[in-house]
Amino acid sequence: MTAWERFLETFFKPELMVQYWPDILEGVVVTVQIAAAVVVTGLALGLMLASVRAYQVRFLNLFIVIFVDVFRALPPLVAILLIYFGLPNIDIVLPSFAVLWLVLSFVLAAFAEEIFWAGITSTPKGQWEAARSTGLTFSQTLLSVVLPQAIRLGIPPLTNRTIAITKNTALGTVIGVSEILSQATSAQAFTGNATPLMMGALAYIILFIPIVAVGRWIETRFAWRRA
Repeated sequence: MTAWERFLETFFKPELMVQYWPDILEGVVVTVQIAAAVVVTGLALGLMLASVRAYQVRFLNLFIVIFVDVFRALPPLVAILLIYFGLPNIDIVLPSFAVLWLVLSFVLAAFAEEIFWAGITSTPKGQWEAARSTGLTFSQTLLSVVLPQAIRLGIPPLTNRTIAITKNTALGTVIGVSEILSQATSAQAFTGNATPLMMGALAYIILFIPIVAVGRWIETRFAWRRA
């Protein structure tokens, strides 16, 4: 057997690809579900926290700052393990899917809050004053004048951060979430062959390259200089 044949036998064994592609496809579906839930929840929570922070309520701002700093500093894997294995000790048991979704949503929300907050604070004071002089309340000014600008300014940095965090769905394999990597590693353990892992890698590439391309377009479309 030549080196090329050994390479194909190790990474692209046809019978294993046929056998395990349904499992990898199932993992793709789970990965997409988690990623979509994380993006929606994380961005919405981050925007809400930044908006609440604008009201300058001291104890709420303290809570928001602590939440943001903790989840920006704590590695997602550590948070996943703490919640999944720690909460049962106080009689709180969450499904592995829910744990992964919550942790990644909190991480994305922490970074999104800082990005949105930077957009809010970068709005010139004159715009606040002009809006208030027309009779708008603080809340109306925030919602109608400031937040649209903050969101637009935040789109480019949020794009890369969102992509990076959604790829962490692979961490679900440590707590039994049947996403792509979990399916691939299980198949690899049964077969003793790297073909399932290569299939998983290809699945990630096929899944995330379009997302990266769309992210690049969004960054160009909403570049800082155009804001």
